[in-house]
Amino acid sequence: MITLRRLAVATGLLATASISAQAQARPMTPEDVAALESVGTVAVSPDGSRIAYTTASLPDVTEGEENGSTTQQLNVAFGPANAREFLPEDMSVSGIAFSPDGRMISFVWADEDEDRAVWGIPVDGGAHRKLAAVKDASVRSYAWAPDGSAIWMLASAEDDKDREKQSKAGFNAIVYEEEARLNRLFAAKVGGEVDAEPTELTIPGYVSGFHVAPNGTTGVVESAPTPQIDDEYTSKRAHIIDLTSGKVLNVVETPGKLGDIEISPDGTQLSMIAGVDMNDPADTTLHLVDVATGDYRALNAGAAEAAVDAEWLADGRLAAVIHTGVQSSLRVYNADGSVAEEHDGGALILSSVEAGGNVIAVEASSPKHPTELFVWNNGAFQRWTQHNSWLSEIDFGEQRAFTFTARDGQEVEGVLIEPVGGAPRGGAPLILNVHGGPEAHDSNGWQTAYSKPGQVAAGQGYAVFLPNYRGSTGYGTAFSKQHQGRYTDPEFTDLVDAKRALVEAGVADADRVGVTGGSYGGYATAWTSTYFSDEFVAGVMFVGISNQISKFGTTDIPYEMYNVHSRAWPWDDWQKMLEVSPIYHVDKANTPLLIMHGAEDTRVAPSQSYELYRSMKVRKPDVPVRLVLYPGEGHGNRKAAARYDYNLRMMRWFDTYLKTGDRDAAMPDSRPELADGTVGTASKGD
Repeated sequence: MITLRRLAVATGLLATASISAQAQARPMTPEDVAALESVGTVAVSPDGSRIAYTTASLPDVTEGEENGSTTQQLNVAFGPANAREFLPEDMSVSGIAFSPDGRMISFVWADEDEDRAVWGIPVDGGAHRKLAAVKDASVRSYAWAPDGSAIWMLASAEDDKDREKQSKAGFNAIVYEEEARLNRLFAAKVGGEVDAEPTELTIPGYVSGFHVAPNGTTGVVESAPTPQIDDEYTSKRAHIIDLTSGKVLNVVETPGKLGDIEISPDGTQLSMIAGVDMNDPADTTLHLVDVATGDYRALNAGAAEAAVDAEWLADGRLAAVIHTGVQSSLRVYNADGSVAEEHDGGALILSSVEAGGNVIAVEASSPKHPTELFVWNNGAFQRWTQHNSWLSEIDFGEQRAFTFTARDGQEVEGVLIEPVGGAPRGGAPLILNVHGGPEAHDSNGWQTAYSKPGQVAAGQGYAVFLPNYRGSTGYGTAFSKQHQGRYTDPEFTDLVDAKRALVEAGVADADRVGVTGGSYGGYATAWTSTYFSDEFVAGVMFVGISNQISKFGTTDIPYEMYNVHSRAWPWDDWQKMLEVSPIYHVDKANTPLLIMHGAEDTRVAPSQSYELYRSMKVRKPDVPVRLVLYPGEGHGNRKAAARYDYNLRMMRWFDTYLKTGDRDAAMPDSRPELADGTVGTASKGD
């Protein structure tokens, strides 16, 4: 089903904002959030003449579409505002790339009951067809041989027929962390028929990504000992291998987290975004690696910035997206690692870079639109795509960087969204929207999503502040390490200081400030709703932490917690770990708290939410608290209905307690009102 809004966008009826449309500007709604589209992934043809990209969107459940997760539609752009869909609407694809000769666009897709395979469609017209597959396995990712004669595929583990037989007989017990299923690497010939017997190559450990060098005989695999997330964070390394024998020629012995890897056009160097040591919270430092020796050197170590993505150009230069605080830039390095040029993103926040020839394409958002496709051209970023044209109808709140001084003198920055029309005298109700990690950061780009109040809140009279508190990336490794071994302080005292600075600036009403966030941001919400309860009048906690002791025993990242967060084990000081747990401070809680969690979360177990909910219900029965679980969801909601439901519940909770400043108000209905007007029975005591 195509919604009326999308049909209007497709036919260009909303392509340009007219004077009358501006005069009838309206606030953004949760239904608008549910209908947003953005550019997903990008691939540039070898000669740079055209760009393939996917449009990412969710089913619009507010318009009656069937619930589901994100789909990606293949498009090809030939220039600014000159793009067309390239596959039927019901084909959701991933892993798009051009063949080496540029004549075909390849992608990963599963046809009906078949496993995921590599498919292709001619650029100049014609039907799509299967190019390569692995029998009884799903293709995870792939790469073309440089001459186009073969496709290398990373595929799932071989089916275990005996285990499947046992499971059907009822012996379906799961041995935790002991039944690793390792990916496999295959090479398939490309021709008129699909290669029925692709060649398998032995690879080391659990391989999550791979790259083929320009010579076609060597490659780089990203490998960890097991599929466990902790191994990915602590032990993943780049292995340079011989593609004919599988022999490991070199291992790049980086000491910490490993991010984006790219091979230079001459095959002699790798670009690698990685951590500088085992305790570096995030892979944000750009390195160059000598392929022959495995030696590496950092290009921006210690700089107050974060490298986000990189891509080699045909002439041997390296283009990189750099985030500095809440802003971004495009930096181009010479092959020797010296900086050739740098271009400020201005109002754009660049998030990724791709290249074909010497054409540089970037994905970027702004305060007024989600991710779109831009091309660096004649000294400027030229916009090539225009999605969500209906955003011209929206009356936006002003969005800008805001910096304050914390109590210890540290400058802390964030993104401020003011209410539409500005803050009234005495200040507006303020929502602190705290990011997770904390090894992440918020930029001054698009900041509205199902779990981010953003412009929906601004349209309803709220101010929203997204603080890059201590532990955040984008300000250098030293800043991101400031929280280590010091759970809650200075991390969450920064939130109190942010509130006070915004009150002093006349933006916020001191008596109407609330907090929301997911994961580590959920931890922040739980802490500000208990320990700092007197400062905050409402909280919406998502997949958050309430007990640092039990969190250690139920998470899939215990070593990550130790290396970059606690720097101590719980048994080193049980009392200290208990005292940085929100459940320990429930006696202080008088903040109405909405707790939401994915029922299948493995990163932060749902039991973390159960613990805080039960502690508050028993110890503080007069404080409004509600726990909402999302079946089938993990560490964040994937499906459209769960996302829409979350957004509605979040805003209704804030409307009930934060906007009014009334901590004693009756709880809103347990089932929030949907777009069709249906609503659940009022529930005042659940």
